Parts: sequence; C-alpha cells; structure tokens
Amino acid sequence: MRARDHDGRTLSGADGSQRHDVDVLVIGGGPAGTWAAISAAAQGARVLLADKGFCGTSGATAPSGTGLWHVSPDGDARAQAKASRLAMGGHLAEHAWMDRVLAQTWDNVERLKDWGYPFPSDDEGRLRCTSLQGPEYMRLMRKRVKEAGVRILDHSPALELLVDAQGTVAGAAGVHRQTGDTWVARAGAVVIATGGCAFLSKALGCNVLTGDGQLMAAEVGAALSGMEFSNAYGLGPAFSSVTKSLFYNWATFYDRHGQAIEGAGSSRGRSVIAEHLQTQPVFACIDRADAQIRAWMRTAQPNFFVSFDRQGIDPFVQHFPVTLRLEGTVRGTGGLNLVDASCATSVAGLYAAGDAATRELICGGFTGGGSHNAAWALSSGFWAGAGAAAFGKDARARAARPLQRTGGVALIDANAPAFDSQAVITAVQAEVFPYERNWFRQGDALHASLGRLDNLWTRLRRSGPAATATEAVRAREAAAMLATARWMYRSALQRTETRGMHRRREHGNLDPTQRHRLLSGGLDEVWVRAQPLTEALAA
Repeated sequence: MRARDHDGRTLSGADGSQRHDVDVLVIGGGPAGTWAAISAAAQGARVLLADKGFCGTSGATAPSGTGLWHVSPDGDARAQAKASRLAMGGHLAEHAWMDRVLAQTWDNVERLKDWGYPFPSDDEGRLRCTSLQGPEYMRLMRKRVKEAGVRILDHSPALELLVDAQGTVAGAAGVHRQTGDTWVARAGAVVIATGGCAFLSKALGCNVLTGDGQLMAAEVGAALSGMEFSNAYGLGPAFSSVTKSLFYNWATFYDRHGQAIEGAGSSRGRSVIAEHLQTQPVFACIDRADAQIRAWMRTAQPNFFVSFDRQGIDPFVQHFPVTLRLEGTVRGTGGLNLVDASCATSVAGLYAAGDAATRELICGGFTGGGSHNAAWALSSGFWAGAGAAAFGKDARARAARPLQRTGGVALIDANAPAFDSQAVITAVQAEVFPYERNWFRQGDALHASLGRLDNLWTRLRRSGPAATATEAVRAREAAAMLATARWMYRSALQRTETRGMHRRREHGNLDPTQRHRLLSGGLDEVWVRAQPLTEALAA
C-alpha cells in the first residue's frame, strides 16, 4: 500500500460528538448502501448507515426509472448478454465477475419479489423484472433496512475515515446537516457506497454525488481503477435535469435551421451531437415513436415528461433544445479498486460497492445509466455487506483501540484562511465540463488542465479548515471533485488509445497492447500504473 496522504489526528473522546459503536458502518444510502446494510445485518452484525441525504429519496436511482441487467439462466441468454457488452467495453470485463453479477442479480430480484416490489406483468402474466421504478424501489429498500435492525443517520454526510495504529479502517466521523452537530462511529469495518462523481452538473439525482467516498478512501491509501472511463455525458433537454436517454432512440436531431443532423443519435452518434454543441444549439423531436410506443413511454418513465408538460411542449411533435450533462463516474465505470470477491479495497477494513467502486469488472470501459450499474449496485452491495460483517465482527475484540482521524483538505488545522468552496467547484467544472476538453480528449489539453488542477490542489492543501462542520461538507465536496478530476485526467493521459468511452483525438484506434487496467491513487502526488487483467477471483 502506498503512503497515505493524510495527517493523522487522534480521535478525542471529549469533543461532544454523537457516538456510535457498531460492527459495520455503511456510508451511503442508495441501492448499493441499502443492500450492503441488509446483507451485513443478515450476518448478525450491528450496522449503522449514514446517508448524505434522506435514505430512500436521495441519489441517482431514487427519482428515476432504471433498467436492470436481469437475464434468465436458461439457455444461452447470459452468454449472449455478456458478449453484447464485451466489445463495447473494450474487452476489459471479466467473465467470472459478469457471471457472479448475473447470478446475484437474479437471486436478489427474487428477494424483491418476496418483499413485495410491484413488478409489472406482461400479456401472459409473467413478471417483467428488467427495470425498477426508483421511488418504489428505494422506499422498499429503506423499509427493509429498518426492519433488519439497522440504524439510519439521515442528512449525515461522513467527512473522514478513522484508522487504528496499523492503518486498518475502523469507522468514520461526520456531521448532521440539519443541526450542525457532529457524529463519530467506531466500526469493525466500513463500506463506501457513496456513488460516483457527477461534478454538480445538475443531472437528476446526482447533486449529492461528488466523489466524497473516493476522497476519504484515497486519504487512507486506497487505489482506484478505470478513472479514464469517466467522461460519460447524459443526454437531456437543455431546460431539464432529466438525463434518461432511452427514449431518444426514437428521436431525430436537428440544427437551428430545422435540418436533420446526419449521424446524430443517442445510442450511437452522441459524438456528432457533442461536435455540434460546441458551435450551435441542437434540437430533438421524438418523432419516430408510434402511438403504442408513446403510451408505453408515459408509463415507463413518467418523470421524463414532467418538464415538457410544465412548459407546454409536446416532445413527439415539437423540436426542443438538448444538451449533454457530464455524469462523470456515475455513468462511467471508474471507482475504487476491488481486490477480492468480497468487494474489499486495498486497505484493511474498507469495502466498496455500487458506483463508488469500479465497474470495469462487468462493463469494461463503457456503461450507462441503470442496467449493468443497477445490477452491480445490488450485487456488490450484497457482497460488500457480508464481507464487512465478517471482518467487522472479528474486530470486536479490538473495539477499545485508539483511533486517528484521516481527513485532509478542509479539516486539518493550519495557520491560513479556508478556501472558497464555490470558486474551487467552478474552477474544476471549467476543466471537466467542456466537450472539447473531456469528451474529445487530447494530450496537450489534458496536460494544460492538469497543470491548473494540480496548482489548485496545492493551494487547497495549504488552506485552513472550514469554519464550521456544515461548511466543511461543501469544502470536502469541492476537494473530492478536484481529486476526481486529477485521477481522471492522469489516467486519461496514460491510456494512449481510444477504448470504451475514453476517446483520444491523436490516438483514435484501439491498441491491443493496452488491454489492461489503469490503477491510480494519491492526492498530493497522483500516481497511475497498469495492472494486467485476470479471470481468477481471489477467495
């Protein structure tokens, strides 16, 4: 494990924080976090779940309909499902992990049925289990978490991890947003399920997803993987936060003069849209959907139409402006690197699940909203919860061990003023939002961005702490976004090819010699190294 980038501070027992003592702490309350909490509790662990928002309503899944990679074990359906994504992801996925996720997703959907999730039926009475309605899904998951005996801390973001003298993760500290009070949780193990980083791009449900978990993990020495596969942009109306793009498969895209744009599309042809958006507006009309498809759309994703209805726009007839919003590692595949089948990270006592973890194992270098990501969330959450429970219960004998705080930027005392969080956020967005810088990547532009981002990080490291715990939440979000951007672009520089969603203008072809993963990490000094693929799962 590489040297940690934090300055250890001893955890005080007299700082007035609300205290918790558990076997497993789950940070994040989306699908991955709730599955982790339920799974850990089923192993007899004492579990605490801390969510930045309100568990059951916050995050990318809660307000949306999402597809699910749910494939029957009968016949060759799963073989076909795997093959359909291997090439798209640049052949970086691993069959063993894909098989595990397909099997666990199938089993967990059976649990959802038993718990009463209202899957719809087809004309022959068979349940259709290839999609989930976020509000119903997450309402049910919160209910099941509580029934499992898990304590939930809503509106309580974690700010930093705690470690013992050996560097084993043993809890976290955070703040209650509504009161400003702080909390500390001693835990035998921690699951990071905080989602990815969408850089506050205003994509629906994504403004709580700022890379916080990855920052905390990197501060204790954890590695990431696949951070070059982080330039996912969601397609949606320019006037709306909804980036559900399925329906645009029935759309035609037009320029400002009403002429169809050749080659523009949703599943294929987003690069054409991105090219045009650099110089002119682009419009869409879902004019290739017949009456039956239109009726299905209204039922499948009703929130897609809310903004249209409010403005009196008929998207099936009228042209409306569209944009591409950066969704970063939420719809990308990069995240914390996993070292075994229990979803453990490279740091003892620390586990990761959902979008906080790499999805290269099942998607390679390309994924999207829902589908594989949704299946990964419920599967990896289930495994991480069980793994953390086994580790955490064994750690009960070490419950009295002295612990250190590990948070760096915005938390360490220094003889300097705090930084302006909003200014940092704006500066990071200026480097990662532009299509000409992030969608279409080029070495000189990446170097230029990294120069500015590295200088900004140095200034943050020399800044003082936030004035209050509540202000520290925003400051840590800004720092996490900055750290994520640096991991992204350093990894993108090292992958001198075009593979998956990673596109290099000067390296437009796939290079067979680069069929490997790129691990990254570090904060003051960001490092990147290649790791060969393996089909073997560590026990």
